[in-house]
Amino acid sequence: MYFASIRVITHDVARLVEFYEQATGVSARWSTPDFAELLMPSCTLAVASSRTVALFGADSAQPAANRTVITEFHVADVDAEYQRLTSLGCEFVQRPTTMPWGNRSLLFRDPDGNLINFFTPVTPDAVRRQSHQVLE
Repeated sequence: MYFASIRVITHDVARLVEFYEQATGVSARWSTPDFAELLMPSCTLAVASSRTVALFGADSAQPAANRTVITEFHVADVDAEYQRLTSLGCEFVQRPTTMPWGNRSLLFRDPDGNLINFFTPVTPDAVRRQSHQVLE
């Protein structure tokens, strides 16, 4: 088994896809106007319309209601990403901070309020734990 993707449900797919394209630098692959994917080396970020929820069961997901999941991206330089993201008008929750487990972390929200973490391992132990991840 491997972790394949995470899907974010939204009322405005185009807006959220544009945000994630700008935040990640990855272009989306659109399947329909209600569904797009950002394919990354380690996982796929899917964005789907609230109209697709009925396919899974009425009220099985609610857009802009997440307060428990943090979508995390391993980046080469979290401080450089912070500088780049300031021009996007992101709502920052925490500016770059070195966490006790050795990652330098930047927390911000997407336009629907979902929490995103860009992080860079900075201690030898954190770098060793993330050594299976390859950044371009």
